[in-house]
Amino acid sequence: MTQARKLKLGFILHGVGRTWNDWRHPDKDVNASTNFAFYKEQAQLAERGKFDFVFVADSLSITEKSSPHYLNRFEPITILSALAGATSRIGLVGTLTVSYSEPFNVARQFASLDHISGGRAGWNVVTSWLGDTAANFSKTEHPAHDVRYKIAAEYLDVVQGLWDSWEDDAHVADKESGVFVDPDKLHRLDHRGDFFHVRGPLNIKRGPQGQPVIFQAGASDDGRNFAARRAEAIFTHAPTFEDGVSYYGDVKERARGFGRDPEALFILPGITPIIGDSDAEAEARYRELAARESLESGFGFLSRTFNDHDFRQYDLDGPFPDVAHIGRNSQQSSSDRILAEVRAENLTLRQVVERLATPRGAFVGSPETVADTLQTWFEGGAADGFVVFEALPGQLALFVEKVVPILQARGLFREDYEGVTFRDSLGLPVPVNRHTAKREARVAA
Repeated sequence: MTQARKLKLGFILHGVGRTWNDWRHPDKDVNASTNFAFYKEQAQLAERGKFDFVFVADSLSITEKSSPHYLNRFEPITILSALAGATSRIGLVGTLTVSYSEPFNVARQFASLDHISGGRAGWNVVTSWLGDTAANFSKTEHPAHDVRYKIAAEYLDVVQGLWDSWEDDAHVADKESGVFVDPDKLHRLDHRGDFFHVRGPLNIKRGPQGQPVIFQAGASDDGRNFAARRAEAIFTHAPTFEDGVSYYGDVKERARGFGRDPEALFILPGITPIIGDSDAEAEARYRELAARESLESGFGFLSRTFNDHDFRQYDLDGPFPDVAHIGRNSQQSSSDRILAEVRAENLTLRQVVERLATPRGAFVGSPETVADTLQTWFEGGAADGFVVFEALPGQLALFVEKVVPILQARGLFREDYEGVTFRDSLGLPVPVNRHTAKREARVAA
C-alpha cells in the first residue's frame, strides 16, 4: 500500500531575526545570533515538534547597513556541527556558496557533518549574488548570473563525485591482515572541467546516509533548471497561493523533463506564521509586528535584492527608479518580481519599501486557521511542505504546541520520525555509490 503523502517542515535559525528591527523586541536576546544556548533551544524545540530539519542561511559580505543577524552570526557548518550533538533526529541543513569556496573542502565539511550527526546533513547549494563578496576572497570580479550556475553544476558534480570516493565496503580495517582499506574500492576522481581540476580521493568515507541531502533555492530560469535537475528539496518564496501553484507546477514539470520523478523533489516555500489563540489575537500580533518595523527594513530588503544598491538616494514618493540593469546580476528572481509589480501597479519607491518591510503573508490566525492554510497549500499543489520563520519570540513554540497536533490529527504530518537519518525522514533513497554500481553492472554483464 502506498504511504500517504506527508508535509515536510523545516525551521530557519535566524538569531536576532530576519528583518532590520526584530532585535528591538523587548523579549529578544540581542546576542541571539552568536548564542549557542539560543540555537540549541530552538533546534531541540523543532525536533520535539518532529520537524524534518533546521536550516542555517548564510552570506559572505556585509556593510554597516546589513541586517543585524547577518552583521554578527555563526558560520553554518560550525553551528550545525555543535547542534548535531544537541539533537538526535532532526536534519541539519547549511548554506554554502559555490562562488567562493573549493569543492574538496566543501565535500569534506559536509561528509564530516554527516558522520558527526549520524546521517543528518543537508547542503543548500547557492551561488552568491552580492558582487562585493568578491573583494573578501581576493577576486576582482563577481561571476555573471549565467556563469554562476554553470559553475554550480560542475561544482556539484565534483562534490558528489568526491563523496563516492569510498565504496561502502572499502574500509576493511582488518587487524589480522593489516589491511585498513581495499585499494580497489578507493577511487580518485580525476576531474578536469571548465572551472575545476580535482584529483581526489576524498579523505573521509561516505556518511551514514550515503550523501548529504541537496537543497537549492533557484527561482530565476537558470535557477529553476538547476534545482529541477539536481536538487532534492527547494527552498522557495511564494507570496500567495497562486504564486506557489505556479512555481510548483513549473519546477515539477521541469524535473519530469529532466527524467526525474517529480515526487522525489520537495518544494518548500518559506512562511512566517503569526499565531494567536484566535484570529483576532493573531491579527493584533501582526499589527504589533508591523508597528515595530520601519522603512529601514524595507530599504534593507530592497537594497540587498539589488546587490546592495543605495535606494535612499531617490525621492521616496517619486517613481520607482530604473534599476533593472542592477537586478540582472544580483538576486534576479526577486528583483524581477519587484519590477513586475512596479510596472503592473505603477508603484512609488515608498510603496515598494512599505510592502517589503512588513509583508502580511497568508499564515496569520488561530492554530486552526494556520493549519487550514497549510493544508490548502499542501493539497492544492502549492507546496510539499514549508520552511518556518519566527516573526515574534515564542511563535515556534506556539506552532509546535498548537499547530503540529492539528496537522497530526488530520493525518498530514508524522507522529514520530520514520528512521534515523535525514533521508529516512524525507523518504529519500540512499544514493548508490557510482563505482559500486559500475562494478555490479560489469558482473551482471
